[in-house]
Amino acid sequence: MSAAVPGGARRGTRLPRAIWTLGFVSLLMDVSSELVHSLLPVFLVTSLGASTFAVGLIEGVAGATVLLAKLFSGVLSDYWQRRKPLAVFGYALSAASKPMFALASSVGMVLAARVIDRVGKGIRGAPRDSLIADVTAQELRGAAYGLRQALDTVGAFLGPLLAMGLMLLWADDFRAVFRVAVVPGLLAVVLLAVGVREPQRTAPGPARAPIARQNLAGLGRRYWWVVIIGAFLSLARFSEAFLVLRAQRGGLPLALVPLVLMGMNAVYAGSAYPFGKLSDRASHFGLLALGLLVLIGADLALAQSDRWFWVWPGIALWGLHLGITEGLLARMVADTAPALLRGTAFGVFNLVGGVTMLVASALAGLLWDRLGAPATFYAGAAFSVVALFAVAGGAGAMRADPRLDGGPLSARGD
Repeated sequence: MSAAVPGGARRGTRLPRAIWTLGFVSLLMDVSSELVHSLLPVFLVTSLGASTFAVGLIEGVAGATVLLAKLFSGVLSDYWQRRKPLAVFGYALSAASKPMFALASSVGMVLAARVIDRVGKGIRGAPRDSLIADVTAQELRGAAYGLRQALDTVGAFLGPLLAMGLMLLWADDFRAVFRVAVVPGLLAVVLLAVGVREPQRTAPGPARAPIARQNLAGLGRRYWWVVIIGAFLSLARFSEAFLVLRAQRGGLPLALVPLVLMGMNAVYAGSAYPFGKLSDRASHFGLLALGLLVLIGADLALAQSDRWFWVWPGIALWGLHLGITEGLLARMVADTAPALLRGTAFGVFNLVGGVTMLVASALAGLLWDRLGAPATFYAGAAFSVVALFAVAGGAGAMRADPRLDGGPLSARGD
């Protein structure tokens, strides 16, 4: 028998059913999104005549948009003390954007569709991540975030696989493939709306305005170190669109371009849950350092050549890096933030990451256009080294507080 804990989570050895449901919602939406995104960089360059810099700028603006939207949805979910309605609205907005890609006749139209899609992603992200912490006992949070991330990434694998099959079947008809993306997106919205119950709140939300200096100060020093580390990591990791372009410039046929994200996401999906579960008992800073070393290896491999001998190991290492770090950072945010400010914490964390992601993707595209693809990946490796120093700094600053480094954290604010 499991016992209830504050915030709606229940102690026990099994993950709540809501985590599985949220995972399958993410799976369906990622199938929808990756049907579009696995082909979009090549569609922009070959069909609409966009430059590589334009691709990088679009991806950077899209990334910044999603993370900026997470700030406002996160703080609103704290203020209203409701997570699910915002998450449903965000998923619905992303689903509604999918037909726009099929209708796009210019780079500007693609940018508009991408921004709307990413606004939806941003609106749902922080409330959903906060809801996971609300319904899961703290000692299982690493596994919970890892499982959701793994199922999300299974969708990110199936989407490009379906895109590749449809491109072969329909003779490289990008727009027909984009139209198919509407169906799994709508299914994700329906599943979330009927399949997840939000726990009742036993405490009022923040008494002050959603974004107030006192609320931000209440997040605490340990949380802000996690934000700093996440910002440096985002600066080191630009959009996966550059992986697609690297493989395509090496001679990969258009119909097989989705193989890039399929390969990356297969490794990502396979590693996210094991490393998420490992984070429940292992050193968080040690795992972050491992993830950055793997990212450096990926960048160096991709910088060497666009031939398959270098590109595919680089893509696999990139996926492994994501599996090690993504769920871990979410768990660290949840553990270091007070429960009543958890949505705000995720929102601020992702806003800071959004700014650095915009800079990283735009710089990656500029370096590619001016100096060539190797310069882009060498720069990524250099920023990863800087991020390693940030991880070391965070570990040193918090060595006196062992709750953050290794094993389950204390339930601060829970």
